[in-house]
Amino acid sequence: MQEKFQEYAKLLVEIGVNIQKGQNLVIHCPVDCAWFARMCAKAAYDAGCREVIMAWGDDTLTREKYFRAADDVFDSVPEWRVRFATDYAKEGAATLHISGTDPEILKGVDQGRMVRSQRASGAAMKEYYQLQMSNAFPWCIGAIPVPSWAKKVFPGLPEEEAMEKLWNAILTAVRVEGKGNAVEQWKKHLDTLQIRIDKLNALHLDSLHYTNSLGTDLTIRLPEDHIWGGGDGTSKAGIHFIANMPTEEIFTAPLKTGIDGVVYSAMPLSLHGELVDKFHFVIKEGKIVEVHAEVGEDKLKAATTLDEGASYFGEVALVPYDSPIRNQELLFYETLFDENAACHLAFGEAYSECIKGGEGMTKEELKAHGLNDSITHVDFMVGTADLNITGKTRDGQEVPIFINGNFAF
Repeated sequence: MQEKFQEYAKLLVEIGVNIQKGQNLVIHCPVDCAWFARMCAKAAYDAGCREVIMAWGDDTLTREKYFRAADDVFDSVPEWRVRFATDYAKEGAATLHISGTDPEILKGVDQGRMVRSQRASGAAMKEYYQLQMSNAFPWCIGAIPVPSWAKKVFPGLPEEEAMEKLWNAILTAVRVEGKGNAVEQWKKHLDTLQIRIDKLNALHLDSLHYTNSLGTDLTIRLPEDHIWGGGDGTSKAGIHFIANMPTEEIFTAPLKTGIDGVVYSAMPLSLHGELVDKFHFVIKEGKIVEVHAEVGEDKLKAATTLDEGASYFGEVALVPYDSPIRNQELLFYETLFDENAACHLAFGEAYSECIKGGEGMTKEELKAHGLNDSITHVDFMVGTADLNITGKTRDGQEVPIFINGNFAF
């Protein structure tokens, strides 16, 4: 396992953020996962990194803060935090996020405090998020297990066995076999994604129509100059990077006001440290007008009203039901993995790269092209084994995109 851990760390650094000689690397990591951050730092220095800068977090203290800090704490963000993130982003430093958290760490936290904190953070960090969404710097998110997460995924097992099984599931998902061939495996995977991306872009689709037995019946119009992407991205300095490891998705942006119908969730959603389950949205002219959930409805309503753009959509992502993650038949309770097990949508901010020339456009120009603007971006899963998606081209031709959960081509 030690060899696999080292191979995974090297994969995140050399392929995920693709660290360059002389480039800085910012690593965000929970203190409980410090041992793995050290592995990543060593791999970065071995690759010629100029400096590794650590940004530590602690879920337990975050929970304590929401329960016990002074009330005015949740209405502002210290200037030093803003400068830390934005200054490194502007210089093009790579950023690696190591995720390892209890999916329900914030269960029971005061909803008002959480919403105020998210709004304050969204406003204060807006420049940073815009830089990230426009690929101004290379970034990557990876994850490693912690006991509370492992026990959630494998509730009937002892902690040590649950941790081992979750580690194996994660390493399988990121194609780390311990043979030293993960980089080559990822290159082949990216080539496969690119073939489908090219086919979708060649279709010049006007809309997509989703249906399944859960009750989803949704029509999504696409901007005239939309672009499908996936796999790796390219920073403004020309550095190829993979934002999510794992990644199985091909994605684009919807037309902000062009979505109508109803869409049902296919999997639970871990939303800001609390679970939301069995939910659906009613959407008219792009806007979520009804929110229904058997579990966590108030949480979901708060998330979709965080700002004006939170009630509109920013991403349409296609993921085959037959994928390395879905085939493990696990619910990870972690969006990084669960979103790559099923087709998903996201309410909130759209990626500028989903429009031709979008990365060089202003916010106003992106809005004029039909993209949504928000301080949030929340993915939720809609793909099922019987999901069918029919595309309509600009000239009115209907083309099957998904049949029974998988690509039709």
